Amino acid sequence: MTSRASLQADLAARLGSANEARWMVEEVLGAGAGVDEAVARGLHEMATRRLDGEPLQYVLGAWAFRSLDLSVDARALIPRPETEQVVEVALAEVRRQEDAAGSAVAALRVADLGTGSGAVALAVAVELGAARPALRVVATDVDPAALSLAQENLRRVARRHPHVAAQVELAAGSWFDALAPRWRGQLHLVVSNPPYVSEDEWGSLDPEVRREPYGALVATAGSDGTPGFGAIEAVLAGARAWLAPGGAVVAELAPHQAGPATDLAARAGYRDVRVERDLAGRERAVVARR
Repeated sequence: MTSRASLQADLAARLGSANEARWMVEEVLGAGAGVDEAVARGLHEMATRRLDGEPLQYVLGAWAFRSLDLSVDARALIPRPETEQVVEVALAEVRRQEDAAGSAVAALRVADLGTGSGAVALAVAVELGAARPALRVVATDVDPAALSLAQENLRRVARRHPHVAAQVELAAGSWFDALAPRWRGQLHLVVSNPPYVSEDEWGSLDPEVRREPYGALVATAGSDGTPGFGAIEAVLAGARAWLAPGGAVVAELAPHQAGPATDLAARAGYRDVRVERDLAGRERAVVARR
């Protein structure tokens, strides 16, 4: 029987990365020490996938997002640190509304549009829902494959955080078309990480990134010609009718889209429009309040 240490060393030599070898071994073996032939063969198959250019997160099959450990695969985008910061901005908007009201919102309503793996919706439910039993989060996506992954993650997260099973609802459809009429004018928060890469940018992306779903990355130009802005425009233009008074929309974007996003939000009648930066100092999320 191969030892854990020797197998990890073999993988590190193949991959040229001690960290990636360690992550693979930890994902497969956990805290266990024994390695049989089948396990060793499976780990070497994972290394082969990685050497063929598959993203590490897909090879591992799981990845951390804020406090969550999520299943990830080629059905949806890999959750990224920039989006973790967008969640932080979204949570701050909820707390701002509650501060203004002087108490927790009794029946908090949130929509996560284009949910992909479910990362944003599930993080919101876990971080807000335990203290707010009446919280309801609807997570939408037009892609049935992405929704199936989100459903798996809902079950996965609910095992550790049982309250999310009753608080998160998945819905199929394009942006606001997926929402039931009862949500109109009732949402305290609309949050989205929509596609915002332009078609021209696609070819220049890292080859690993191009392994992720094209439709979750690439968007058409906005009506003003801004590259990759079409999906952000759809979210901003549509959200106001679905927000409760004082509610907010938070949408992730690329830095070059910050100006067009704030201009659009202002024209659409939002107030207190601003752009928040990510941890690298880049403009990353537009925030607009009804």
